[in-house]
Amino acid sequence: MPIDYEGRTFRSVSNSDNGEVSAATHFHYHQQERVVWAAYGGGEIALGTLIAKVNEDDSLDMRYQHLNVRGEFMSGECHSTPEVLPDGRIRLHEKWQWTSGDRSRGESVIEELPAAE
Repeated sequence: MPIDYEGRTFRSVSNSDNGEVSAATHFHYHQQERVVWAAYGGGEIALGTLIAKVNEDDSLDMRYQHLNVRGEFMSGECHSTPEVLPDGRIRLHEKWQWTSGDRSRGESVIEELPAAE
């Protein structure tokens, strides 16, 4: 059964040193058919948005952009592979690359918050 991202909230549980997302960053996801988008912010991120397409294997091919707290615009691309946790929450394993700045690569994991958080 395909994953429905509508209304799910995620936060980072790990990130490469060259990333700006942290545990203080929350992502609020939405979905319409095979298109997923989110707004995010917190920590080093003032405000960001992402848009993704859902691939046949349920992975996400996404592009993101944000304004960090230093006033810099940042952008990148990411491939996210979902994992369904035993309690039904989603964990996304991400491989990303900046398309701005130094164009470096990194890896991160974001995890859906429990409904009560």
